[in-house]
Amino acid sequence: MKSNTVIRSEAMKLLVENLGLVETGIFIHDIKSEKFDYTEWRQDLWDNLTLEEIYDNAVEFQKEKNKKEKS
Repeated sequence: MKSNTVIRSEAMKLLVENLGLVETGIFIHDIKSEKFDYTEWRQDLWDNLTLEEIYDNAVEFQKEKNKKEKS
């Protein structure tokens, strides 16, 4: 199991790579300043998607990520 420090570091790297520095800052500010229930958010995140749709989205995300890494 990874330490909290490693998890935070990896998460920040992913956020910055995918959102950019400014948008990452906005996201973190919003999370810290609003009353945010991660568990509730997580339960509703894919509520309207089928398992197949979630899988297809994950496959498409990975394809896009691989394209970015190759360029």
